[in-house]
Amino acid sequence: MKKLGIWGLILTLVMGILAACSSDSGSEASGESSDDHVTLTWYLIGTPQPDLEMVMEEVNAYTKEEINTSIDLKLLDWGEYDERMQVITTSGENYDIAFTSSWANNYALNARRGAFMPLNDLIEEHGQEFKEAINPAFLEGAQIDGELYAIPTNKELGQQAVLSFNKELADKHDLDLSSVNSIADLEPLLEVIKNEESGVSPIATFDAYLPFDSILNEEMPFAFRLDGNTDEVVNKYAEDVTMETLTTMHDYYKKGYIKQDAATSTDSWPLETPNWFVRKEIYQPYAESIWSRTAGYEIAVRPLHEPYIFNNSVTGSMQAISATSKHPERAMQFLNLLNTDPYLRNLLDKGIEGTHYEENEEGMITDLPARVESFNMPSFAIGNQFILKLYEDDPADKWEAFEEFNEKSVPSPALGFYFDSNPVRTEIAAISNVTSEFSPALLKGAVDPKEYLPQFNQKLEEAGMQKVIDEIQKQYDAWKSEQ
Repeated sequence: MKKLGIWGLILTLVMGILAACSSDSGSEASGESSDDHVTLTWYLIGTPQPDLEMVMEEVNAYTKEEINTSIDLKLLDWGEYDERMQVITTSGENYDIAFTSSWANNYALNARRGAFMPLNDLIEEHGQEFKEAINPAFLEGAQIDGELYAIPTNKELGQQAVLSFNKELADKHDLDLSSVNSIADLEPLLEVIKNEESGVSPIATFDAYLPFDSILNEEMPFAFRLDGNTDEVVNKYAEDVTMETLTTMHDYYKKGYIKQDAATSTDSWPLETPNWFVRKEIYQPYAESIWSRTAGYEIAVRPLHEPYIFNNSVTGSMQAISATSKHPERAMQFLNLLNTDPYLRNLLDKGIEGTHYEENEEGMITDLPARVESFNMPSFAIGNQFILKLYEDDPADKWEAFEEFNEKSVPSPALGFYFDSNPVRTEIAAISNVTSEFSPALLKGAVDPKEYLPQFNQKLEEAGMQKVIDEIQKQYDAWKSEQ
């Protein structure tokens, strides 16, 4: 939060510049003819690929023909993307499109500070095909004060935490996975693995699942309950269910089901190494097949809850048009094409047929070595998933399963509410420091919650937690009254 606060101050200083650029770009766009060829600069998260230039030649030949537009695609690596985009934004650089999300190049933060162009009118004029193709819950949930500031990726809509299991170990010890519906249900299974398997950790380190819609991020205390009084902002670390869940996690830690260095370990627990029995993951339809393929052995899953639609699930992958763009109408035309045209979408994702992949008579594809080695793009970050080609080992009903998953996803009570943290920025920075001190060990079971939760909550109060809760509640009540 400290970093965001610092950048927030810098962004505030350049808001006048951004506003002026936005105004200028609108006037320029209104006089731009479709006969004018333009080049759009697009920043995308992902590791730079050796064959990018080759593929973009094909892309630009197509987009020039379709909308008289070329794309200058700049891939910024995962670890640098967020910081680089902050620098680009604060400098007032002219660019056209950028990947944004709840977790990188923060969507809500940048939208509120004027870095992204409002899109409602542009979508009405140039995005009707896209609007018809996407699940409307994405568009509704991603609006901030009634305005959309980025184009969401049409993908899984809900977010569902699951427990995933090394099924080979479960079968070997005749363990009944169907009996597991919560973290507490794991006890008898973990005991068997601990006693019978050497070199295997019963639990691959994870943060406990807590049934809240968290504000700001999953570690911070501010949240809405998912049942009961769902309109009340609470400190989730003061809730009974949190004490119960973290007590269970600590009991597992004491019994040796969780590694003793859980609070500080940076072990990513790669699937390819079968040294674990259960872990927590975020699910999408047929995810267990993908995980099993990666691991080289079968993985089974058990859901911890029904899929919920949160702000961070509808804003998990988006493309924004910069407030500094000189060609916002053409940028919207490109995003509309990208999310509705299967040829363009697959070209940017899979590469060139015959070079990066092969397609069989049924339209199913297989990667060639060149794609794995030279054009491995971040598929989820590009656009509409439902118009991608299926691999030969994909289920034939994969996208139908996604549609069904989306239909049964339940909107969070706070879906569409975006908290403006500026009025309590100082308190949030202090609370973030306290949270960083306590939450990792508590959520992973490494310390006794009966001892540490009271200390944690006391420090949160001293850091100004109640002031922040009151501000969130005030903003939420005002937002709810307008719905």
